[in-house]
Amino acid sequence: MFGSLRPPGLNFLPTLLVAALGLAGCSANKPPAPKPAAPLFVPPVAVAPEPPKENLPPVMLGIDVLEAEGFAAVRGKRIGLLTHPAGVNRRGLSTIDVLRRAPGVQLVALFAVEHGLYGDLPAEKPFPDKVDLRTGLMVYSLYKGNLVRATPAQLKGIDALVIDLQDIGTRSYTFASAMKVAMEACFEAGKEVIILDRPNPLGGLKVDGPMLDANRMSDVGRFRVPYVHGLTIGELALMVRNEQPPGGLNITEAARTKGKLTVIPMHGWTRAMRWPETGLPFIGTSGLVLDFGACEGYPMTGLGCILGGFRHGVGDQFPFRGVSHQTVKIDPLEKELRALNVPGISFRRVTVPNAKTGQPGVGLYIDITDYDAWNPTELSFWLMKLTCKLEPKNPFIAATEAQRRTFLVHVGSQAFFNDLVTKGRNLDVAAWLKTWHEQDRIYQEQSKKFWLYR
Repeated sequence: MFGSLRPPGLNFLPTLLVAALGLAGCSANKPPAPKPAAPLFVPPVAVAPEPPKENLPPVMLGIDVLEAEGFAAVRGKRIGLLTHPAGVNRRGLSTIDVLRRAPGVQLVALFAVEHGLYGDLPAEKPFPDKVDLRTGLMVYSLYKGNLVRATPAQLKGIDALVIDLQDIGTRSYTFASAMKVAMEACFEAGKEVIILDRPNPLGGLKVDGPMLDANRMSDVGRFRVPYVHGLTIGELALMVRNEQPPGGLNITEAARTKGKLTVIPMHGWTRAMRWPETGLPFIGTSGLVLDFGACEGYPMTGLGCILGGFRHGVGDQFPFRGVSHQTVKIDPLEKELRALNVPGISFRRVTVPNAKTGQPGVGLYIDITDYDAWNPTELSFWLMKLTCKLEPKNPFIAATEAQRRTFLVHVGSQAFFNDLVTKGRNLDVAAWLKTWHEQDRIYQEQSKKFWLYR
């Protein structure tokens, strides 16, 4: 994922570019899994002071609804929790702590994906199972350089896995993929999955970009949806629960049929809401996605910076919202970008200090001037065409096999890549956008059967 998903050549802090989906065979002499050791000190659960009701955000997250309903969906169950730092309730209290103090609920294990439970690990860094000294609970790693399924041994001690992960509404961001992999493991093991739903930061009406080719499934694309999919993480779970592979769960039909999925929906969220309208503070989901602006920028520049000289950001600032080029000077670059007349956006020049060189870095910040007219992925595809125009050689022709694969698992369309290689600067971007818009319209109509919100 760019920014919890990073394609090579992007300055992304993010996730897997190459999804190795198979696991090595186990040795008969493999050492036993580590057992939880009694921590030296387990601090008491901190209970956040309850703000006045009039000061609470209007949107109740899945964890808030679960709590308001007396934890009925998890009461009396031994549960595991798959979460990360953005997994908090609307008062800002960690879902871990909410469930630790929930009456009648036994939180017995934690599960973590890329960046670790506390988001303190760099992208693409595997990490082992270990005891969390803050809670005394075992943290099981579902990231070994690629997403992996929880093992039957890891799931043995739980009745249900609760998932509270914040997605950003874009297909290649891997937390939704992690949810799908966790669902597969749980359904195969006969364990219930409980999704605590969260907002799609871009809202539930924006759908944009190419669909994912069926043969390009990977950790940065485990859903056959447009690049900007317009669903919440709970709605994605309902969709894959009811679809067949390759888009659905990659498990036996018997396991899929018997699998139990419970989605705890939000209260007060509507599809027209972008993140600012929720009233909720945005907690960074990865190192380069620290605010809502980066969520908007992620599909706008990420794909366009995979190959060639374009870079998202300006220096080390404005990740995904800025754009610059390694070799093209700012004046001609600004002229070319403005001439595109991409609907809903404008460009303004920004200068940032460079702590390493002492020289100022110059680039263009992208403002969204008309959210309704804005198509989230459109600029990325114009950047690809400009790459072929501004650089001496078409970088898509010269791409190595690994670079081609990275491009394809993110963008998702072999046909588009072939056209980019063949036509380069003469590529008819508008024709592709028109084709995708029609496909996206059909997809959105079909996806409505999984909508939990209007």
